[in-house]
Amino acid sequence: MASPDRHPKRRRRLTPAPPPLHSLADELLFLVLDRVAAADLKSFALASRSCHAAESRHRRRLRPLRAALLPAALARYPAAATLDLSLCPRVPDAALAAVSSSGSSLRAVDLSRSTGFGAPGLAALAGACPDLANLDLSNGVDLGDAAAAEVARMRRLRRLSLSRCKAITDMGLGCVAVGCSDLRDLSLKWCLGLTDLGIHLLALKCKKLASLDLSYTMITKESLPAIMKLQNLQVLTLVGCVGIDDDALGCLEKECSKSLQVLDMSHCQNVTHVGVSSIVKSTPNLLELNLSYCCPVTPSMVSSFHRIAKLQTLKLEGCKLIPGGLKAIGTSCVSIKELNLSKCSGVTDMELSFAVSRLKNLLKLDITCCRNITNVSLAAITSSCTSLVSLKMESCSRVSSESLRLIGKCCPQLEELDLTDTDLDDEGLKALGACSKLSSLKIGICLKISDEGLTHIGKSCPELRDIDLYRSGGISDEGVTQIAQGCPMLEAINLSYCTEITDSSLTALSKCTKLNTLEIRGCPRVSSSGLSEIATGCRLLSKLDIKKCFEINDVGMLYLSQFSHSLRQINLSYCSVTDIGLLSLSSICGLQNMTIVHLAGISPNGLIAALMVCGGLTKVKLNSAFKSMMPPHMLKNVEARGCVFQWIDKPYKVEMEPCDVWKQQSQAVLVR
Repeated sequence: MASPDRHPKRRRRLTPAPPPLHSLADELLFLVLDRVAAADLKSFALASRSCHAAESRHRRRLRPLRAALLPAALARYPAAATLDLSLCPRVPDAALAAVSSSGSSLRAVDLSRSTGFGAPGLAALAGACPDLANLDLSNGVDLGDAAAAEVARMRRLRRLSLSRCKAITDMGLGCVAVGCSDLRDLSLKWCLGLTDLGIHLLALKCKKLASLDLSYTMITKESLPAIMKLQNLQVLTLVGCVGIDDDALGCLEKECSKSLQVLDMSHCQNVTHVGVSSIVKSTPNLLELNLSYCCPVTPSMVSSFHRIAKLQTLKLEGCKLIPGGLKAIGTSCVSIKELNLSKCSGVTDMELSFAVSRLKNLLKLDITCCRNITNVSLAAITSSCTSLVSLKMESCSRVSSESLRLIGKCCPQLEELDLTDTDLDDEGLKALGACSKLSSLKIGICLKISDEGLTHIGKSCPELRDIDLYRSGGISDEGVTQIAQGCPMLEAINLSYCTEITDSSLTALSKCTKLNTLEIRGCPRVSSSGLSEIATGCRLLSKLDIKKCFEINDVGMLYLSQFSHSLRQINLSYCSVTDIGLLSLSSICGLQNMTIVHLAGISPNGLIAALMVCGGLTKVKLNSAFKSMMPPHMLKNVEARGCVFQWIDKPYKVEMEPCDVWKQQSQAVLVR
């Protein structure tokens, strides 16, 4: 007899097979897809029919590259709620009519950068999207009252932008007011055809308005009482309204708006401190007040701010501070968290020091171009405002490098810092290493910093997303590499005129996969080799400035055309690109803005071919010499697609001044 097997085989436990994709509830599946990167969704959709169907049901936002793709996109994604047409320079009425077959789920449509449509297209949109709540028609300079009448059929609109729709009159606005009575947010900026009559009707019919922008309109004091009676109005923007003066604001003393929280009267040139004092009496619950470029800031005006005890944001950019005005801010505005004194004249050490010593809640301070302040002011700021999250002090040239070190030592909560054109040195950057939350750092034209200082930033600021090193001549590959390695979240970097950097810097930056903005203008040592690394590694790149990068040629353009499908804006002037490179670049469907003022390697025929191929262009800067070489009918065809040509007449100039010479020249101009 055969002996029994001493070691019988163990039975394998079979793990149950995962359920098929189509058996998962949409809620669970969509939670998974929410965590899938946008670039990987296409791959997911191609995996199987179930994946394809799931991705179709999941997509909520559409952003087609061309209006011709709209019918197919809507059919492919029937559940889409947002339609963004900002990449389509021209959207004809026929394209909007295509929405009627499958656009009933749309809740928001953005046509702010599109032309070519009118009342018929908006009529089709209104009929197809009964639940549309958000519509952006900004820059519709050709849209008139007929178009407004079609908008009025969209009864459920909550947000509407008609900015720069200059042809709309009171009649058109009246239609909108009657038809869209549920509006909460309305922008009428630069609607020059409107008068007080239209605004009166708007205030009468749209009682639920919470935000209203009337900037650069022709309204007068006749409109303000009706506006101030809107019981839900929280944000009122009156930028550049020349018809608003002290008399208009004085009429409001009997009208009290308890709901208004944000008031912007910047650039209202006919308003003085008297009018400001009047409006303050009428808005007791104001949280934000913007008086930039409006009127001199007097102590009596600021003293009236005690009536708005809840004020948190005060913006006075470009205003003249009368002696005692800034000191009064410290006394009357003790609750403010944000103070903007950018480009203000009259800011002194004594008054600024007093003000910040009283503003214990201050989180954001802007003292850009306050050229008279010294170390005294910075010592007061850093000792009194240790919780600052934003500090901007560009061109504060009288503050020494030793004092700038106090920023890092005393303000560890900083997230945004602008020290452009200051005396900052490497020790200052070392001190900034304590600001581990820093996300934006602007240190351009700081001639004392070097790779050593950048090394400290790279090691200590992992959350950095934006760094500006413009004309910082002491920077080389080593410093840029430290930033690239230590700041994986980097989204934007400006290395313009950092003449020592080479392709090694671009290779290091290519590992920053979230990089979307790269400015390397005037960096003559970088080449197509480095740019190819950027193209393959930084797939989100949307803005690129390579002007005066003489070693970048057609090879770099070929890599961009193959990998940089997100590219929207590029400056090619003075590069070594020829017709071949330009034509390959024009194959990027989403490319909108090109600057090619001086490009010796291209011919009129090559330029014509590129412009005809690149269908998404909205703006092109060209040397005026090309205008006479291009057929007029070709220019008209390109312009008919929504592209605007800007003809530049500048002499060809290759030489670049060293950073220190350039800084001396710019300061001399400012002194004059």
